[in-house]
Amino acid sequence: MTITQALAQAHEGSSRGAGASSAPRRRKPRPDWRKRGEIALLSGPALLVFVGFVIFPVLMAAFYGFFKWNGFGWPTEFVGLDNYVLMLQDETFRAAVSHNFIIIFLSLIMQGPVAILFALLLNQKIRGRSVIRVLIFAPYVIAEVVVGTGWSLMLQDAGALNSLLEKWGLGALQHSWIADPAIAMWSLMIIITWKYVGFAVILMLAGMQSIPEELYEAAAIDGAGFWKTQWSITLPLLGPTIRIWAFLSIIGSLQLFDLVNIIWGQYIAATAGTSTMATYMYQNGHLAGNYGFGNAVAVMLFLISMVVALIYQRFVLRRDTEGALTGDSGKARRR
Repeated sequence: MTITQALAQAHEGSSRGAGASSAPRRRKPRPDWRKRGEIALLSGPALLVFVGFVIFPVLMAAFYGFFKWNGFGWPTEFVGLDNYVLMLQDETFRAAVSHNFIIIFLSLIMQGPVAILFALLLNQKIRGRSVIRVLIFAPYVIAEVVVGTGWSLMLQDAGALNSLLEKWGLGALQHSWIADPAIAMWSLMIIITWKYVGFAVILMLAGMQSIPEELYEAAAIDGAGFWKTQWSITLPLLGPTIRIWAFLSIIGSLQLFDLVNIIWGQYIAATAGTSTMATYMYQNGHLAGNYGFGNAVAVMLFLISMVVALIYQRFVLRRDTEGALTGDSGKARRR
């Protein structure tokens, strides 16, 4: 290597070093304390309410579940996992859990199609549409106590339904609609569908009205009929609404208590095959005066609901939550 080449290489290296050293250093972004303060100020009260009325009661229920406690004073008789073992060994509790999941399944297959059909009807320009909406949604806003009391009076052995059947000459169709285990669950499902289908109809109708009208116009130009259009356009675009409604229906079915307790009373629900985890907790915890056992049942109900919710969110709602993400975070999640 000649001296000229060596000097050239040295000059090139020095220029690179000078360029690198002259490059501005990247400063770390300073924390925006004002923005953090605003977030804390706005979300703080909601977090306090959530911790005080959700997290803290769950933790206290888990604590009381390890004791045999009559509800007065501080629990002192520690029993460990005996309440949970006794609960899981109880055939009545296992039957109540199975009833909850039967109610989930029947609610989805009974309310979903009915709600979609009513929403399709109410989404058309028909006379009296507003009146029909009110009549469908009215049962949902009626208190459960009123609904349970009214239906129990109609469905008892000497109630209005059996009296009407006898008056119409259909005495052979008379049944013990509440106490007969063969039909008691179906009676409950008819009541639940009548009570809550209005909420599902409102959700479906809101989802349908958010679908662009141009899609229906394009389908009409292509010669698609009414039902073909609903199958190819309405139902696919209504998917997020259906999934949200199904999630709410599942959680509500797991926590069902008031209608069953009002119509079937304290002890008939188990023999009629309509008991739920909530009615089991009420009967064996509050009525029996064993609040430690009742808290253990409450914890089990919470765990089952949480597991079902997490599984549903992971495998069903995942596409909706990912679609709601924007920017780099959404791209990273989709990868």
